[in-house]
Amino acid sequence: MRLVFAGTPEPALPALQRLIDSPRHEVAAVLTRPDAVSGRRGTPTPSPVAQLAADHGITVLKPTRPNSPEFVAELAGYEPDCCPVVAYGALLGAGLLAVPARGWVNLHFSLLPAWRGAAPVQAAIAAGDEVTGATTFQIEPDLDSGPVYGVVTETIKDTDTAGDLLARLAESGAVLLASTLDGIAEDALVPVPQPAEGISVAPKITVEAARVRWELPAHVVDRQIRAVTPNPGAWTMLGDMRIGIGPVTPVVDDLGLAPGQLAVQKRRVLLGTGSAPVELGTVRAPGKKPMNAADWARGARLDEQVRAS
Repeated sequence: MRLVFAGTPEPALPALQRLIDSPRHEVAAVLTRPDAVSGRRGTPTPSPVAQLAADHGITVLKPTRPNSPEFVAELAGYEPDCCPVVAYGALLGAGLLAVPARGWVNLHFSLLPAWRGAAPVQAAIAAGDEVTGATTFQIEPDLDSGPVYGVVTETIKDTDTAGDLLARLAESGAVLLASTLDGIAEDALVPVPQPAEGISVAPKITVEAARVRWELPAHVVDRQIRAVTPNPGAWTMLGDMRIGIGPVTPVVDDLGLAPGQLAVQKRRVLLGTGSAPVELGTVRAPGKKPMNAADWARGARLDEQVRAS
């Protein structure tokens, strides 16, 4: 089939590469978000998907208004049979949805109808789910509600960060998306409507939502931090200093630490929660790179009377 691939961030790269390499499909163009401004100089930077497409000599489309009549007409000019989507980052209006004869097929990183929305991997970890996966489905106007073509499952490990889990799902999901498109091309797949039960929503995680709530039990704090690692990154206030918090390890020591209370030991830094303490792994002080918590504590000369909040 002739494809226009829509995607933006790094997790979309395995799927795009697999479709570029496929002898059964032609990636005629790539649709991605406009270049993001980054760095102190505000230099516009192409998305990872844009860069990969450019490396292969594929036309890159970066509309600021993808649902405008002008861009809908431009996309139609590529005459795509189907438009696969992996984390494009913009809503698709009725005009765009009507362009490809075989529709838009989304690769979503959850087992739908669980965790519809922008942050399904983060939500699954934060909720303590033991299993998640990826789903291919036909896009409809409502959020992640279209009929399903196929799924793959993935066990969530006790130490998984969102970055770890998403990297695995990006690889297995790429295989799923390619096989889904093969089946569509062969008229061998019929999408099945999602069940009406079991719907949950995973909205985009804000920076404020990534602030650690030390009054929660240790196992919940552990999941909360892993769910927002590496992005947007967990953080807390230590007095008037904001520090980034990497994944922690719940410990069995009963030191009687109150939520947010520090205990700086020779080789480790403990912090109280609503149940048992947790051992800090890495921390990131303002303007600094992440470093081992014990090394950071020695240099910071922490006052153990200061509470994290």
